[in-house]
Amino acid sequence: MKNARILVVEDDDIIADLIAINLTGQGCQVTQAEDGQAAWDLIGQSAAEFDAILLDRSMPRMDGMTLLGKLRARPETAQVPVILVTAMDDKACILEGLQAGAYYYLTKPLQMELLLVVVRAAVDQSRQYRQVQQSARQTEQALRFLTTATFHYRRLEEVNALAGLLTRLFPQPDRVALGLHELMINAIEHGNLGITYAEKSQLLMEGDLAAELERRQRLPGNADKRVEIRFERTPAAILLTVQDQGEGFAWNAYLEFDPERAFDPHGRGIAIARAMSFDTLEYLGNGNTVRASVVLRDA
Repeated sequence: MKNARILVVEDDDIIADLIAINLTGQGCQVTQAEDGQAAWDLIGQSAAEFDAILLDRSMPRMDGMTLLGKLRARPETAQVPVILVTAMDDKACILEGLQAGAYYYLTKPLQMELLLVVVRAAVDQSRQYRQVQQSARQTEQALRFLTTATFHYRRLEEVNALAGLLTRLFPQPDRVALGLHELMINAIEHGNLGITYAEKSQLLMEGDLAAELERRQRLPGNADKRVEIRFERTPAAILLTVQDQGEGFAWNAYLEFDPERAFDPHGRGIAIARAMSFDTLEYLGNGNTVRASVVLRDA
């Protein structure tokens, strides 16, 4: 998380300072705002982009949900990971926050160890998204002529370059980028390498995910596994199919935002992809194949 730019929006000075001290200790650059209005004014004035925003829900002048709505409605901030921090932990409030576009949810009193894990995951997500954007811009012009294509990848480090290319095939690349990245990562981690939901949670908490992914990648049974992506442009829509060589999973539980998983450091990628990035998203068969589409509005 070194040099990660974090905006902390919190009206309780003690909590805000505690969060800032812990994040600064991890090498983050922390900016504080006393409420939603102050944060919105700061975002409007500053040319710098934040890697993640920690946002209290209940504040004077402008509350967290109002600010979250403004962030999601603005193209420049629509994809910045927002972590809601609140004392409101009932399922209805959690679901409302997740559906409004919060990527993570933390409750007070805060567990600093979990907060650091969640912030690290959000920063990684933000940086990967920016890498995808940068790669995407370099190939936009030539790709408008492509109608069908098939791609293969095997390792996580190949995802950003390929995702950057694929997003330029869509009319709104920034909208598609995050969801596509999540589907591609899932196909390796949970598909070909067989990491379960519970295993990933534990590995994230212990900081061992990268090492375990590399270990499993080298196993004889995984060495030749590939993920296939099929692209098709029709007059009415763009279709994308991602198929891994894993055993599949119980995908139904992950299509919607689930308050039961709101406090986990991962687990919202599929729901985010379905709600924010694509017009349709469906899993086929045993779950090792996902098909997503974007409707061409001027078709």
